[in-house]
Amino acid sequence: MDSLDLRTRLSVNIKRLRKEKKWSQFELAEKADVSEQTINSIESKRLWPSDKTLVKITGALEIDVVQLFFPDSENALSKMEIHGDLSNIVVSSVRNLVEGTLKQYTKT
Repeated sequence: MDSLDLRTRLSVNIKRLRKEKKWSQFELAEKADVSEQTINSIESKRLWPSDKTLVKITGALEIDVVQLFFPDSENALSKMEIHGDLSNIVVSSVRNLVEGTLKQYTKT
């Protein structure tokens, strides 16, 4: 996966999750306390959001940040047939991977 793939996945997932809630970009921006231009730029792959912005967006969408980086077909952990400790291991592993990737992008 390269940086364009990562931007695309983030963009697609934010847009899909926003539309699932039937929100406009303006409504998500308002709920996340960011500008509408920020949401538009992220969804258009022109902007890589800061960790603070990602936290605001995922808070508004009521999801865990790792869900923004799953491929669409695997996005919601609730769709996965994983239970108990295995679920925690998967979530922890993906969270560590995403956090490591985010640290790499925020250092540059």
